[in-house]
Amino acid sequence: MIKHTGKRLDTHPEDYVVFDLETTGLSPERDEIIEISAIRVRKGQMTDQFSTLVNPGRPIPFAASNVNGITDAMVKDAPSLHTALNDFLLFAGKDILVGHNIHTFDMRFLYNSADRELNQTIENNYVDTLYLAKNCLPLLPRHRLTDIAAYFHIETEGAHRALNDCIMNQKCFEKLGRLLTEQKNKCNSNQTGPLCPKCGSMLIRRNGRYGTFWGCSGFPVCRYTQNT
Repeated sequence: MIKHTGKRLDTHPEDYVVFDLETTGLSPERDEIIEISAIRVRKGQMTDQFSTLVNPGRPIPFAASNVNGITDAMVKDAPSLHTALNDFLLFAGKDILVGHNIHTFDMRFLYNSADRELNQTIENNYVDTLYLAKNCLPLLPRHRLTDIAAYFHIETEGAHRALNDCIMNQKCFEKLGRLLTEQKNKCNSNQTGPLCPKCGSMLIRRNGRYGTFWGCSGFPVCRYTQNT
């Protein structure tokens, strides 16, 4: 059983660590991490960065290399996952983690890998900019990181390499943070309610068959509701 205590938040802290992983596939149980990158942010400004390739100990599938450009030759002399993951967690410390689509992907890889390689529990709370973008930009047809960057006129060159994605997402996160503040001020508590007691996301006023109710913004992953 994967051990973790961190909660997904719908907030915009001044201090945080943006991170991104590249992997050999989509399964945290069957696939491996092949790149970890992160940037440390203080009061909206990048102050430090971390980036390393990871030797997965097995061939990288062509499909994965075709997406992220990482080959077997590139990771031949890279550190093991044990070393790379330990270094990343030391870099991140107790900061809130920020990333795109991390709730169902990157965090699962981190939890599984930390448990397996380090016998360690990751307790950091985190913000998934995918959920934040869906809340702040509901009319955007798609919410991929490149879609959000394009919406904000942020450069997308180099997407799908971990450090480039971190830099791109940090710029998007700052823009989304401003929208989130404007949204909360505009709603003035009429549409947004308290935080979800199950996952920490914002509760949003919704209309149902029997009238209005508070529903978790993390739906469908979290289905918590309460009466208004």
